[in-house]
Amino acid sequence: MSTFRTPLGGRIDRDKPVSFSFDGKPLSGFAGDTLASALIASGTHLVGRSFKYHRPRGILTAGSEEPNALVGVGRDETRYTPNLRATQVELYEGLKAESQNRWPSLEWDVGEVNDALGRFFAAGFYYKTFMWPRAAWDKLYEPIIRKAAGLGRVARAPDADRYAQRYAHCDVLVVGAGPAGLAAALAAAEQGKRVILCDEQAELGGSLLHENAAVIDGMAADEWLAESLRELSGRGNVTLLPRTTAFGFYPHNFVGLNERVSDHLANPTPNQPRERLWQVRAGQVIFATGSIERPLTFPENDRPGIMMAEAARLYLNRYGAIPGETATVFAANDSAYRAAWDLKQAGVEIAAVADLRVNPTGPWVERIRAAGIPVYAETAIVGTRGRLRLGSAILGRVGWRSGETVPCDTLIMSAGFTPTVSLFSQTRGKLKWSEALGAYLPAHSVEGESSVGACRGTFGLAAALAEGWAAGGGTGREFSVEADPVGEDGFRGATPHRRKPSSVKAFVDFQNDVTSKDIKLATQEGFHSIEHVKRYTTTGMATDQGRLSNINALAIVADELKRPEPAIGLTTFRPPYTPTTFGSFAGQSRGSLFDPVRHTPIHDWAAEHGAVFEDVGIWKRAHYFPHAGEDMHAAVARECRAVRSKVGLFDASTLGKIEVVGPDAAEFVNRMYTNPFAKLATGQLRYGVMLREDGFVMDDGVIARMAEDRFHVTTTTGGAPRVLHVMEDYLQTEWPDLDVWLTSITEQWATIAVQGPDARKVLEPLVEGIDISLAAMPHMSWREGKVAGIPARLWRVSFTGELGFEINVPAGYGRVVWEAVHAAGEPFGITPYGTETMHVLRAEKGYIIVGQETDGTAVPDDVNLGWAVAKKKEDFVGMRSLMRPALQATDRKQLVGLVTDDPKVVLEEGAQLVEHAGDPAAPARIPALGHVTSSYPSASMGRSIALALVKGGRARLGQRLDVPMPSGRIGVTIVDPVFYDAANERLNV
Repeated sequence: MSTFRTPLGGRIDRDKPVSFSFDGKPLSGFAGDTLASALIASGTHLVGRSFKYHRPRGILTAGSEEPNALVGVGRDETRYTPNLRATQVELYEGLKAESQNRWPSLEWDVGEVNDALGRFFAAGFYYKTFMWPRAAWDKLYEPIIRKAAGLGRVARAPDADRYAQRYAHCDVLVVGAGPAGLAAALAAAEQGKRVILCDEQAELGGSLLHENAAVIDGMAADEWLAESLRELSGRGNVTLLPRTTAFGFYPHNFVGLNERVSDHLANPTPNQPRERLWQVRAGQVIFATGSIERPLTFPENDRPGIMMAEAARLYLNRYGAIPGETATVFAANDSAYRAAWDLKQAGVEIAAVADLRVNPTGPWVERIRAAGIPVYAETAIVGTRGRLRLGSAILGRVGWRSGETVPCDTLIMSAGFTPTVSLFSQTRGKLKWSEALGAYLPAHSVEGESSVGACRGTFGLAAALAEGWAAGGGTGREFSVEADPVGEDGFRGATPHRRKPSSVKAFVDFQNDVTSKDIKLATQEGFHSIEHVKRYTTTGMATDQGRLSNINALAIVADELKRPEPAIGLTTFRPPYTPTTFGSFAGQSRGSLFDPVRHTPIHDWAAEHGAVFEDVGIWKRAHYFPHAGEDMHAAVARECRAVRSKVGLFDASTLGKIEVVGPDAAEFVNRMYTNPFAKLATGQLRYGVMLREDGFVMDDGVIARMAEDRFHVTTTTGGAPRVLHVMEDYLQTEWPDLDVWLTSITEQWATIAVQGPDARKVLEPLVEGIDISLAAMPHMSWREGKVAGIPARLWRVSFTGELGFEINVPAGYGRVVWEAVHAAGEPFGITPYGTETMHVLRAEKGYIIVGQETDGTAVPDDVNLGWAVAKKKEDFVGMRSLMRPALQATDRKQLVGLVTDDPKVVLEEGAQLVEHAGDPAAPARIPALGHVTSSYPSASMGRSIALALVKGGRARLGQRLDVPMPSGRIGVTIVDPVFYDAANERLNV
């Protein structure tokens, strides 16, 4: 057995040995170990290299705040995860872990040269170094920075694991299953409340898991814990969630939990997710998140073998792992003495105790003295020695340059405890400074939450239990507790010494290699706000978000500026509480589910006939149908000619469709759209424009009145969800008096557009029960009947400028009807066409596409839709905004057409327009007058055409403008935006 493993004790299962490897070296531990405890028990203390200086680093803590022991873990590359904290990785058979940020090996790291050059890498050095020479950025600085950035490596294969998500509601959510959290859960459960109790550790119990002396209600702490968990697990109204981190608090008591479901299993079953994201809405949230032991900031305080005192005690009592053979203690708090006593009982030699306090007293101090261990009051550690492991500590009176050198392989330290207020801060709650504790505590709450126990500054076991019980709503119970008290003294800031500052590295933030010298430099350079100091030095930007470093950093800044700590403030804690996997947030949204792809009922037919598809929103739409040897331009030109001369077939199923039903349906539609709809007759269609409240165009579409109380509203393909959301918002918040309900029917209907001079000839033999003659069914009307034997709603509408019909049939019959129309159209040369042809045809007619001709700042009149704005309506969304003088100015950007001097030149969409200069080589004058919104080669016009938004455009018809491009200016002339059939004669046939 390893000399660093106790023969008995702990919560590990010694009957279940577990084999694992670290950097390829085979090691062993026991079931119940963490990777950190197993490494300590195997005598492995060097676990990584620091970020900037590549200094050797060991295990510092035992929790999620661990800054040093970050490792890569994975069964294989498909399940490899970098930057996991070894303190939270549970051991399982065959686990493979590797250290990070080193090359070629952990023991011999080339990057360690940075430590010797540390004087050149002071805080903010990159701001000053990489400014010159300017040409070196691309070829020297950036490649080096990119190579050095980060700690771990990215997995070389896609993640093979599955991640689940679920929603939950409860009356009480308790975060933290230590003594205070358990008491709160017990109290709430007794009252019949639905309780969720979560804790980030593998076992529930918090500090009770390594408490070996306290007695609660006549039972040893571990017995009381087991009894409490039995009681909670036996209740149907309680959900216990170990291995679950509350990572984020959001408005109205909405809390995100990340449960690690199978990371601890050697062979998880295929149906098990790796993690589960819980999204919990709680009536009450109780924070019992405990506290974090604060490190001391002294010279060379980062060597492997230097550890927090409570962490050393935890590894010993919970895992039976002994951190070393000879230990020195550096204390500003009784906790270090308690840990020293437990280590001594396990056979660890305690060489000496250096205590910053002038006259340390108390039962734990006296116990150590009685054991013959030298205790040096008003003494500091002023330096350490050792390379890959601590070899000795140098003790000196406070303020001394040097002193007695004490050989040791372990140093445990404690500067007191900092309440964990991260989640409370996420609630927007206000904090207050406690001078007695030297830390911030929860003060004013904003949400329905409360804090209990150590996270509230209550460190006594009896007081924490009572506080948790009361927060859970419990009454009439008193906890009997027997425990030796631990004083609440502490220290913050950098410990005093007189060593040469330039030669000393006393680390405040271990993960980012930020020293006390860096923080002092930041204040000297004018950074007095703690948020600015944070960004300049990167202190507190590590994965623990400053939970280890914040208080010490604040104290150093306060001392430098001669101001009290509360005046310095505190940096902001943001979710997630600890790093959380992207997989947990993504859940099932991976691969095709990450960006869901929707197919129309005609999609497979289009694919079979060689269509090239494009993404439009979340839809796959046929872009064009190339014949052999055709590129896109040739195919589109052919499709355009077919629609203009014969007949074309287009899949318009992706248009958004919303059914508006109810006695007040007409009034609702009338208020939502600029056009008048109250008197629209059944059987008629009307083009509608929808505005935002600020008067700018949001969407458009054709609307059919199906009955007195029913409308079929169409929207743009990409705008359907947004339009439905806006409608629902107005209906529920502005006009709740209207008796209307809304239903998305986009996927219930397939829409097939038949466009072209021969459209009526193609449809006549297929249509039953509908007279589709011009007299019986004029443009912008609809009728109900059958097409190809299928019940259909036939619309007489066109987005091409040609005679057009749109067939709406139930989606399940979409392909059947499409194929019937295609077969009927073959004698007429029917041609399927895609979205690119549709764009060209509509541009030839000057029809807009919302989001292309509009940019979020266009009102209807800007895009020649002033005719669609009712003049006599009492009100509609955006009506009052249109009255603003700025939106009625005559020099606003207006939609116009453009033709290039060279008809073969096709302008780039988005290109800017400037005044004509005459000289093509002349530099562009500013400001720009507008931009090109659409541009295409037009087979119908025999030249290129374009639409553009131009300042005062309608008054500029006939004027010349220039389009500045890298190759020179392109001359254009402003023309009417309707290039084709301005009289609309081809529609009305």
